[in-house]
Amino acid sequence: MAQSTETTDWVSRFADEVIEESERRAPGKPVVVASGLSPSGPIHLGNLREVMTPHLVADEIRRRGYQVRHLISWDDYDRYRKVPKGIAGVDEDAWAEHIGKPLTSVPAPKGSPYPNWAEHFKAAMIDSLAELGVEFDGISQTAQYTSGVYREQILHAMKHRADIDAVLAQYRTKKGPAKKSQKPVDEAELEAAEGSGAASEDDGSLGAAGYFPYKPYCGNCEKDLTTVTSYEDETTELSYACNECGFSETVRLSEFNRGKLVWKVDWPMRWAYEGVVFEPSGVDHSSPGSSFQVGGQIVGIFGGKQPIGPMYAFVGISGMAKMSSSRGGVPTPADALQIMEPQLLRWLYARRRPNQSFKIAFDQEIQRLYDEWDKLDAKVADGSALPADIAAHSRAVRTADGELPRTDRPMPYRTLASVADITAGHEDQALRILSELDPSNPLGSLDEARPRYDKAEAWINTHVPADQRTIVRSEPDVELLKSLDEASRRSLRLLLDGLADHWSLDGLTHLVYGVPKVQAGFSADATPKELPPEIKTAQRTFFALLYHLLVGRDTGPRLPTLLLAVGQERVRALLGE
Repeated sequence: MAQSTETTDWVSRFADEVIEESERRAPGKPVVVASGLSPSGPIHLGNLREVMTPHLVADEIRRRGYQVRHLISWDDYDRYRKVPKGIAGVDEDAWAEHIGKPLTSVPAPKGSPYPNWAEHFKAAMIDSLAELGVEFDGISQTAQYTSGVYREQILHAMKHRADIDAVLAQYRTKKGPAKKSQKPVDEAELEAAEGSGAASEDDGSLGAAGYFPYKPYCGNCEKDLTTVTSYEDETTELSYACNECGFSETVRLSEFNRGKLVWKVDWPMRWAYEGVVFEPSGVDHSSPGSSFQVGGQIVGIFGGKQPIGPMYAFVGISGMAKMSSSRGGVPTPADALQIMEPQLLRWLYARRRPNQSFKIAFDQEIQRLYDEWDKLDAKVADGSALPADIAAHSRAVRTADGELPRTDRPMPYRTLASVADITAGHEDQALRILSELDPSNPLGSLDEARPRYDKAEAWINTHVPADQRTIVRSEPDVELLKSLDEASRRSLRLLLDGLADHWSLDGLTHLVYGVPKVQAGFSADATPKELPPEIKTAQRTFFALLYHLLVGRDTGPRLPTLLLAVGQERVRALLGE
C-alpha cells in the first residue's frame, strides 16, 4: 500500500510507484532499475545522478524486503566521438585517429594499467561507487553485442525497420519549441551532460537502400563510418561499405557480431530485454524527439514497456575556477570523494528531488555545507529533525546492507581544514592542536578524526590557492606593535592575561569575542541584544589586528583555532609580550 505523500520523501514515493508497476508487469520477480554510463572520458558528477537516483530508489525497495537488480549498462560499445581535453597521457592528434571505433577498441591513456579507453574510465567510477555504497550489476555492452546476446533483437529490429522508421519519421522534421530555462546553462553543466548519451542521438541511416537501425563497425578500420547498402530478411545477408577506408563486405547478420543497433533503437530494445521498470534520464534525453520520448514508442516493437523515467536536472559545481586546468571538464565522483566523506556526497543527491538542480562545492562553500550536515546530524540524534530531513540523512549514512564507515570523532570540517592548513602536513602538530580543542575529552590519535581530517587536508592542498594559505609569522611585527595606540595595547593585554585560563576552543572563542566587550565596559558574557551595534565594529577591528600580528593579513582561519595552532608561547611572542 502506498505511503502518505505528506510524510514521505521523493525516494519513498518513487519506490511505491516502482513496486506497484513491477508487480503488475512481472509478479514475484526481482524489481529491475537501470542506469547507463558511457566511459567516453572521465565520468562526471553530473553523470553520477544517473546512478544515484535509481540507487536510492532501489535501496529503499531493498529495505522493504524486495529483491532488486540495479543494472548499470556500460555503453562501452559506443563510438569514440572526440578526444577529451586535459587527459594525462593522451596526445590529441594520436588519439583522434581512433574516432569512430568502439570505446573498447581505443587505447587507454599512456601509463594506464587498463587494456583500453573504456576500462580505464570505468575503473575510477567503479571505485567511487564502492566507496559510496552503491550495489549494482554491471553490463558491458561490448560483451553483450560481440557475444551475440542481442542477435534475436537485432534481427527483429531489421525485420521491423519500416515500423521503426515510421516512428522516427514523425520527429525528423519536427523540432519542439525551445523551453525557457529558469537559469542559464553554464559550460560546466554542458560538459556534465556529455557522457550521458546526450550527443549520441543517432537514429540510423536513411539512404538509397532504405532505412536501417543497425550500424556495422568496419572489418578493416574498425570505425562505424559505414553505410548499409542492402539487406535480405530471408537470408539475413547484409552488405555495407565503409566511407572512411573504402572497405566493403557482405555478411550474414545471423552470425555477425561486429556492430550495434543505433542509440534510439538500442535503448528501448534493452528496456524490453532487461525488463527495466525504472530508469531516469537527463534533460538532454527528454525533449521532443529525443531518445527517451521516441523510445517510449519503439519499445513496443520489442514487446516491452517504457520504464518509469523521471527527468533529472543538472548538477552544477561551485569553485570550478580553482580546479586544475590539467584535469579538464568538470570534477568526477573521485574528485569529490577526495575532499568529502561519502555520506555528505550521498546526502546531496538524496535531499533534492531529481528535477531540482543543485551544486557541489569545491570552494569555501564546502565548509558551510559540512556545518549544515553536522547540524542535521545533531538534530537527528536528538529527535528534532523534520521527517523528510530524517529520511535524507538515513539514506546518506546507510544502505539496506548497513551503515557506511564513518569518522569516530567528527570535528567541524572548517576547524580541521584550518589545522591542516596551519600545520602543513605535520601530524604531531595537528594532533596537539586537535587535542586542545576539548581538554576534557582530548583526541587520543589522529585516526579518530579520520577520514574527515584527511578530506579536509586534501581540500586545503588541492583547492585553496597558495596566496590564501595561512603562514604564521616567524618574527613579531615590531613596527606595527610600536605604532599601536593605548586602546589597542590594552586589548592585547586583556587577551594575553586570559590565555592560560581559556586555552580550549570554547574558552578562546569566549575570550576573543569578550575582549572588546570588556573594553567597552560590558561583561564578557553579555549577549548581542545587550550590546550596542558598535561592539561588532570593535570586534572586527580587534580581529583584524590579531590577524595582522599573527599571519600578516586582515583575515584568516577562525581565531580560536588559529591561536591553538600557533601555541601559547608563540602567540605571546608575536603579540609583543
